[in-house]
Amino acid sequence: MNIFVGSLPFSIDEADLRESFEAYGAVSSVKIITDKFTGRSKGFGFVEMENDTEAEKAIQELNGATVDGRTIVVNKSEPKPEGERRTFNNNRSGGGGYNGGGNSRGGGSYNDRNSGGGDRGRY
Repeated sequence: MNIFVGSLPFSIDEADLRESFEAYGAVSSVKIITDKFTGRSKGFGFVEMENDTEAEKAIQELNGATVDGRTIVVNKSEPKPEGERRTFNNNRSGGGGYNGGGNSRGGGSYNDRNSGGGDRGRY
């Protein structure tokens, strides 16, 4: 079973998290999610336990527990349905530059005072 662990103290490492869950059974993997630019913990992670009964016991016992002064959140991790994954739309109309064209925020050319663009001030 995949278990979500949230509100983790930023100082906790994967070995400490593994140790907390191993008190309830065998742990197959531990992953604390980190910021890709700074490498710092984002304050949440995932623990994988093979035995569902042991995993349920760990969830019951550890949810709401205090770790380094923080109350952690522990629950069963549910995968997001395929249709709800976050996507980025790179097909935006309009555009920047000096001759931006029209878009939902105005636009128009750089020096055209009657362009109908938003009230962003003039140069």
